[in-house]
Amino acid sequence: MSVLGIDVGSSGCKASVVDAEGRIVGQAYREYALVSPAPGMQEIEPELVWRAAKDVIARAVGLARRTAAPVRAISVSSFGESVVPLARDGSVIRNALMYIDARGAEEARMIGEAVGERRVHAITGAPVHSMYSLSKILWLKRNEADTYGRAWKFLLLADFILFRLGARPCTDFSLAARTQAFDVVAKAWSPEMLDGAGVDEGKLGESVLSGTVIGELGRGLAEELGIPAGALLVAGGHDQPCAALGAGVIGPGIAVDGLGTTECVTPAFDKPVINEATARSGFACVPHVVAGLYVTYAFTFTCGSLLKWYRDGFRGAGDFDLLVGEAAAEGTSLLLLPHFAGAATPYMDSGAVGAIIGLTIETTGRDIARAILEGVTYEMMVNVERLAEAGIAVDELRAVGGLSRSAAYLQLKADMMGRRISTLDVPEAGTLGVAMLAGVASGLFPSLGGAVASLVRKKRDFEPDMKAHARYMDRFGAYKRMYPAVKGILRG
Repeated sequence: MSVLGIDVGSSGCKASVVDAEGRIVGQAYREYALVSPAPGMQEIEPELVWRAAKDVIARAVGLARRTAAPVRAISVSSFGESVVPLARDGSVIRNALMYIDARGAEEARMIGEAVGERRVHAITGAPVHSMYSLSKILWLKRNEADTYGRAWKFLLLADFILFRLGARPCTDFSLAARTQAFDVVAKAWSPEMLDGAGVDEGKLGESVLSGTVIGELGRGLAEELGIPAGALLVAGGHDQPCAALGAGVIGPGIAVDGLGTTECVTPAFDKPVINEATARSGFACVPHVVAGLYVTYAFTFTCGSLLKWYRDGFRGAGDFDLLVGEAAAEGTSLLLLPHFAGAATPYMDSGAVGAIIGLTIETTGRDIARAILEGVTYEMMVNVERLAEAGIAVDELRAVGGLSRSAAYLQLKADMMGRRISTLDVPEAGTLGVAMLAGVASGLFPSLGGAVASLVRKKRDFEPDMKAHARYMDRFGAYKRMYPAVKGILRG
């Protein structure tokens, strides 16, 4: 028996077939593009995502067929917030609004006023924000009444793919928490939030625990995809907690560190953490895909994207991994504020801008590249400090994503943060996490804990040089003064 994990991202989707030993025996990826009808508007075409999902499933299964037993269960993860409006016959009514779409700001304000901002945070575990699904649905109700009226269900992207595969319309707890319509403590849709927005609960999917069997693959699609009919369809989750599961983050003190275009640190904890400190820093409280646990997200809007900006704009071209290695090996006296696309946690300031301090006539390109690596790490150090203030410990980071390939960068990161950074044998933590959910539901693995124990293996530990850490901490205070200083200069 093998299982299939699918991860639906904002720019592409990936499928991985995982066997009983945890090996990825077949994998495929396909990109797609967002749609921008006008400035400030960003949408995704659900039918395009569905075609891409079918393509990567069929290709991954085809590759796995040579060495693995047939796929017996399928689970899906996806990014959050964006919802697909479906008619009763299952057809897509319109494109889904992305979380970065500007629409919904006025509606978020209205919901905050109707329910009360403190109350919203207490129920949903997150401050009022326009990126969440509820604000987007209310925008549709106010501006596209026909779309809202025709909508039978609003499903998140993972739910939509599972529904198209044959599952009943469901939303797991971790994705439901990204709608701002879900009570993260009661783990149920919140009548108070829905009433405040004037949105009908019947238009949402059934809320279920990740790992719940919610359907079976039908014969027609089974033949098209190369999977036996009757394969179980299993509720997955939000991409970040699925990646946390795939990295073995199933207890307090450990976090997965996704190092890609952006950076996201996802720690786990064993009870809801919803307090003034989390509200002040924009940290959401989200049910983990592991029953009984919660996670939060400390994230940036830039990471690898800043190195790409430097490479493409100032070097023109070049090997990206070589650039990272060169930058990590060079010291610099520069300080860089990495808010080139606004600031995420703990500031949640979309108007924030980046800055470089300390430039001289002797400054080199390698100085700037090194400052980028240090700047994005200092930014995450601010986040980890704020997490500790909220009562969430991060003692060890497990690195995944493209930048986790650089040993030099991970050693720099360990030294700066004063924490162990580990890499894993299987870097595809996201699809491995949802494959674990499918594997437990189908009996391939005895439990999620058992799956983690047998499938998640460290590849290398990077221990911090505490003398180097002390030197970085001397500069950390100066770094923390950069954001308020730059904000004060530009906004008065």
